[in-house]
Parts: sequence; C-alpha cells; structure tokens
Amino acid sequence: MPSERRLYVGPSLRRLRRDLGLTQADMASDMEVSPSYIALLERNHRPLSAEMLLRLAQTYKIDVASLAGEGGAEEAARLQAVLKDPMFADIDVPALETADISTNFPGIVDALLRLYTAYQEEQLALADRGAEARSTGARSTDAPDPVAESRRFLAARRNSFPSLDDAAERLAQAIGGHENIFGYLKSRHGLRVRRLPSTVMVGSVRRLDYHRKEVLLDDGLDTASQMFQLALQIAYLEMREEVDAALGGGAFATESGERLTRRALASYAAAAILMPYSAFARAAETRRYDLEALGRQFGASFEQVAHRLTTLQKPGQERVPFFFIRVDPAGNVSKRLDGAGFPFARHGGGCPLWTVHQAFRTPREIVTQWLELPDGQRFFSVARTVTAGGGAWGAPKVERAIALGCAAEHAHKLIYTQDGPGPDSATPIGVTCRLCHRTECTARSAPPIGRQILPDDIRRTSTPFGFSDN
Repeated sequence: MPSERRLYVGPSLRRLRRDLGLTQADMASDMEVSPSYIALLERNHRPLSAEMLLRLAQTYKIDVASLAGEGGAEEAARLQAVLKDPMFADIDVPALETADISTNFPGIVDALLRLYTAYQEEQLALADRGAEARSTGARSTDAPDPVAESRRFLAARRNSFPSLDDAAERLAQAIGGHENIFGYLKSRHGLRVRRLPSTVMVGSVRRLDYHRKEVLLDDGLDTASQMFQLALQIAYLEMREEVDAALGGGAFATESGERLTRRALASYAAAAILMPYSAFARAAETRRYDLEALGRQFGASFEQVAHRLTTLQKPGQERVPFFFIRVDPAGNVSKRLDGAGFPFARHGGGCPLWTVHQAFRTPREIVTQWLELPDGQRFFSVARTVTAGGGAWGAPKVERAIALGCAAEHAHKLIYTQDGPGPDSATPIGVTCRLCHRTECTARSAPPIGRQILPDDIRRTSTPFGFSDN
C-alpha cells in the first residue's frame, strides 16, 4: 500500500489561519485536532497529510493548490532580500538553502527578519541624529521627533507591507472596483455617502456619522480624493487588525509618532484597495510607469499613483524601486519615502538645482531630469505640482511639488526616458549645501562642513564662497 503524501506547509497554514482571524485553538476545534498539533504543523515540526489538507480545503472553502504550493516562498523571498545587504556580501547563501530554511524553520526566519528590521531602524535613527548634529554644529537633543519616528519606521521596511497588500487585494475583489465603492459601503456597513459643502463640514473632508449611518464628504474634493477617502474609511472599518499587526513591529518613543505611523499605514491600505498590488504592478509595467495613464485606469490622482509606485517591493514580486518626495514652495518636506537608495537631506533644504524645486514655475506640467550626486550615483526624476485644500470654508489652496525617481539602471523602463537626453546630460546636484563639496556651484546657500572659507578683501569669487584647498 503506497504511503500517503505528506507536506510541510507551516508558513502557509499560519497565514491562512491569521487571514481567517482564527486562533490556533479555533482552528483545532474546527479540524477536530488538538491546538498543540496545529502549533506543530505551523512550525513545520509535523507534516500535513493529504487527508488533513483536504479537510482544511473543505472546512474553509479554499483551493488546495494555494495552500500546498507556497511552501514558504514569500518568507524565502524576504530572507533573500535581506541577505543582499552589503554586510552579508562575504557570505554565500544559495537560494536553495534559503528556501530550505524558510520551509523548515519559519520561526527562525521570522526572528531574523524582525531583528534585521530593528537594526535598520536603529541605523536610520543614528543617521538622523548625526545629520542633526552636523547641521546645527552641536550635539543633537534627546527630544524625540514624531515625524522622524514615523519616517524611520517606513524606511526600515522600504514602505512595503505585504500583509496589508494581501488583505487589501481580497477586499478590492469583494468591492469589485472603485466605481462600486458606494454600493459596498451601503450593502456591507449600511452606510450612505453624502457630499456636503465645506461650510457644513466645518474643517473636515471626511466624517463618519455613526448615528445617521452616513459617511460625509466635502463636496469640494475631486473624484480621486473622494474615492481615496471612502477607501480610507473602509480600511479603518475592516483592516484595523492588519494595521495593528503591521504597527506592532515598531518601537515608538512618542504617542504622536505611533499615531502618524498608524495614519500612514491606513493610507497605505486605502491605496492598496484602490490599486490592488497584482493588477497595479502588471499595469505599471505594461504602461511603462506612465503616471497619468495609471491614474486614469485606477481612478487615482497623480500623487496617489506616484505614492503607490513606491510600495511595489513585495518579496518575489518587486518592480522598479522608487523614491518619493513632496515639498512646498518654501522647500519644506511634507512627505519622504525611499525605496531606491536616494540620500535625502534629513535636515535643512535640498539642492535648488533639482527640478522638484523649480516645478512651481510650470504648474501641472511634468518635468523630467537626470541627476548626478557627488559620488557619481545617477538617478532619474519625474516632478510635477499638485494642489490640495481650498473650499468655501476658507482653507487656502496649497500648491506642492512631488518628485518620483529611480536609479539610473532602472530608468529605461520608464516611458519618460524614451525620448530626450540620456544620463550623460545629468545635472550635478548635492544632497544639501552643508554636505555638498562641489566648490564651483553658484546656487550654494551655505559652505560645506569642514571647508575653510577664503577671505574676499583682495579677490571675490564668482561663486558665493571661495574655499581653501586644505
């Protein structure tokens, strides 16, 4: 008699249980086994027999192949991504070994991934403190910065949260497209959507009225913003557990830092509902990352599409890694996301030669530019202005500029590089004046750290500062 087939699917089983919102005891009760047996299965200490696999499929109405086929592939991809860090350059870990570790020791993989993420956050915190000390010429203060906390949390994870993407993708399928979002709120939550004048909304763009079972929207919002606010409301109603789980890996010194991060994760989930990962990633490649075309396809704004493109780093399904920045006319940075290794200025102004700061001269027009940093790294940037605010309540319209960029080796995949000059036309820029040692720059606003300024009693240079060779 042939032996029955046995499978090790611990990570897949654990993901299924969590997606269903079950404890190990709940699943054990449904499967008529002990909770300890479920725990052993999830840790791959016991194989899953074909009989148990079929029982799972019948009990939870799932596709057998979806459970049996993964075998820790996502964990293996995440581990392989971590092992690309330069600190591991001298360690040869073949892909087959990574897959074996992920399949047979999922707990160890989880521990390593958590430890690496914590390390990344600490490195970013040290960089922030060092940059602040250099820019002020003094020791950095111990006062925590909530915005920096939130940015470090997102940066350490490359602004990619696969668990939120997966949950949002299932939710998007249930909704059936952004055009059905009104009906979904009504049928699923009994909520009617009403658009009201800004004077009635009194400073709010969205408000959930539990008493009247309504979602109220400012009628001054454009269609894309209305859809985003409704998707955000759905995320708060249905993805709270997933957001809490994603937030649980962070260590926050301030309540404001945690709240800012929670808001960022909820917005991430809303964007993932409107632009589901698989469909959006395919469309991005097909349309060669044409932001306006993607916006029309998914009913999203230019900024929403640009932001979503920075999140396409799901292990095993990565697309072009992008960085994103949003600035106002005064140069203040209100959003910064990095998935492409761009060395943003953590304190002080950015480089005035970067066209993101010049986009205000040509509102709503896309401006492209090749960039070259002092160390020779080249990037390609797409910049454009966007507008927010306004309305009868008296809130002024705010004009901001956003830039989306990628490293030079990926730029050929973008539609914006098919015509025009190539990387050899790159504009020499710096991170910020205090850290840039391009001595011939006429746009410089401050001398770089560590350079001696020449006197000008005999000779005045054409650049704002003259520097000693020492």
